[in-house]
Amino acid sequence: MNEFAEGKETQETIALPETAVNKLTENQGAIEPEAPAAVFPLREAHNLVSDLMTPNPWIYWTDFLFSSLVGWVAFFMALLSPWFSLWQVGAYVVAVLALYRAAIFVHELAHLKKGTFKTFRMAWNFLCGIPFMIPSFTYDGVHNDHHRRDVYGTHQDGEYVPFATRRPIEMVGYVLLSFLIPPVLLMRFLLLVPLSYLMPFLRKIVWERASSLTIDPSYKRAENAVRNDCNWQRQELAAFLFAATVVSLILLDVLPIDVLVLWYLVATMVFILNSLRTLAAHAYRNPGEKPMSHAEQYLDSVNVPGHPLITPLWAPVGLRFHATHHLFMSMPYHNLGKAHRRLVNELGDNTLYLTTVRSGLWDALRRIWRESSQTAETSKKALHRQ
Repeated sequence: MNEFAEGKETQETIALPETAVNKLTENQGAIEPEAPAAVFPLREAHNLVSDLMTPNPWIYWTDFLFSSLVGWVAFFMALLSPWFSLWQVGAYVVAVLALYRAAIFVHELAHLKKGTFKTFRMAWNFLCGIPFMIPSFTYDGVHNDHHRRDVYGTHQDGEYVPFATRRPIEMVGYVLLSFLIPPVLLMRFLLLVPLSYLMPFLRKIVWERASSLTIDPSYKRAENAVRNDCNWQRQELAAFLFAATVVSLILLDVLPIDVLVLWYLVATMVFILNSLRTLAAHAYRNPGEKPMSHAEQYLDSVNVPGHPLITPLWAPVGLRFHATHHLFMSMPYHNLGKAHRRLVNELGDNTLYLTTVRSGLWDALRRIWRESSQTAETSKKALHRQ
């Protein structure tokens, strides 16, 4: 089933209220609506890309295995090189970028058709999810809510914080949290897994509060928030056993402490890159009180086509076309670039589509920072008037 059907969209176009379009475009220097309502050609867009919905397993396997191989080889090269040597620094950079790309495949796992790519899912967990303490169940079922029309941008969306309506310091805090995430994840699986089975009352707390890769710290995972990973308890046990084994070998002097230090440094940089990419993925303007339509979700999202070689380093596996992904969430990552080019060149009116395009990471971050600063300044003036 394609997402046009999943979204239950039956109209030829979607009309956006004038106020919504003004809000979406006033800070972009893009367009001003000429009529009381602007129209997004969703049906036409779908017809242009309907042949691009089938994932190619060969591309998935080749890309993921190559990224993982390069990443882990570079990791061990960095581990065996003298500290702070050019060899170590170079290997570290390669390890971060390659393993970051491999890790981001968890996003694809969340969108692939239910019950498919089972061996790929197992391989991803073995080579990436378990070693980094992010088994796929921590994203499966959670991320899918982010695309639901009644959830996206609301208080129930764990992957959405209205940064543009808050103080800029909150974005800084979000990025700095990347330094704490790796040890927190390690403690979650190393300590809370056995404790939660010894003390059953902890199970519910751990599931709701410590089992989801989200950006909203107040998010509570629903009991039934599982889509593919019904074996999540086995994944949890595997992560515990891996963490316990590595830590035990370090305590027994079988492995050097450098392994854990390098793991922390690589994981932290991966999370920093992903936090910056996440901030550049949406406009984050919806305060959260009410849901947004499918077209409004798209216009609240961001495309950064950028350079074909440079941009994928920080927005890998198709995520530089994040707005297009929100239009067609089941489209495989390897077709998003082609879909974007078709929509730019072949839509009868591509004006609204182009409002989501940013020239680069800096441009996207600069815009959301500017809006956040303006909001903070407006709030400060309002307080002074009182």
